[in-house]
Amino acid sequence: MKQLQFGKILIYLLLIVGAITMVFPFFWMFISSLKTAAEVNTTPPTLWPSILTFDNFIYAFETAPFARYFLNSVIVAFFNVVLTGITTILAAFAFSRLKFPGKEVLFSLLLSLMMIPFEMLIITNYTTIADLGLIDTLSAMIIPFTSSIFYTYILRNFFQSIPDSLYHSARIDGASNWKYLWKIMVPIAKPAIITILLLNAISSWNAFMWPMLVTNTTNNRTLPFGLYAFISESGVRYEVLMAASTIVILPMVILFLFMRKSIVSSVAQGGTKG
Repeated sequence: MKQLQFGKILIYLLLIVGAITMVFPFFWMFISSLKTAAEVNTTPPTLWPSILTFDNFIYAFETAPFARYFLNSVIVAFFNVVLTGITTILAAFAFSRLKFPGKEVLFSLLLSLMMIPFEMLIITNYTTIADLGLIDTLSAMIIPFTSSIFYTYILRNFFQSIPDSLYHSARIDGASNWKYLWKIMVPIAKPAIITILLLNAISSWNAFMWPMLVTNTTNNRTLPFGLYAFISESGVRYEVLMAASTIVILPMVILFLFMRKSIVSSVAQGGTKG
């Protein structure tokens, strides 16, 4: 019994240390955003500001049009999540349940494309977007990311774990493939789908390099690019940069807080049905 209790205490201590390690960078970012320029550069650094000030947030909003950046980020993230979710579900169902010639070969070829880094595709994607006349538009940040081989691979494996007897029973009862997908497979695969959508939302929200390449005006840029406004040749205003960074990550934190119950319940549901 003593060994069991000692093991539990050790596990909790490791979890507490891991939680502090994960949360401390966000805590330091937020605390730094409330400091003055002199205090944020003091050595050794202070853990808590002597005077709390929100002037950094005001200056960040006045320097960069964060309201416009925020709206653009929401639009781009929403369409990326919706379109990627639809294409991923359809592709995963086709490769897991449908039978057609060359299915395994085609899927293997698609998986091999995952070994190509995104940086090698930038020129091709940029040329395609330029030929379509979509440079400096929100569509340029949506169209290249309407599908994902990685997400398809994850969901395909989850679909394949669903017993074939459910598919055959549904087909015998007269259900079409379309109805079976949305009425049976999608509800069962809810944990995997939620995970995919959240990962895609975070990836789209934090994208920086591609939006910077395909946008030229302030009206079409997203939140991560707004951080670049506080980095110049004369130096970096860290207190304002931390305030702007807080503004950028705050929506993702709120999203997690609202979705945490759905995530836990979905994982539990997937575990009982799996």
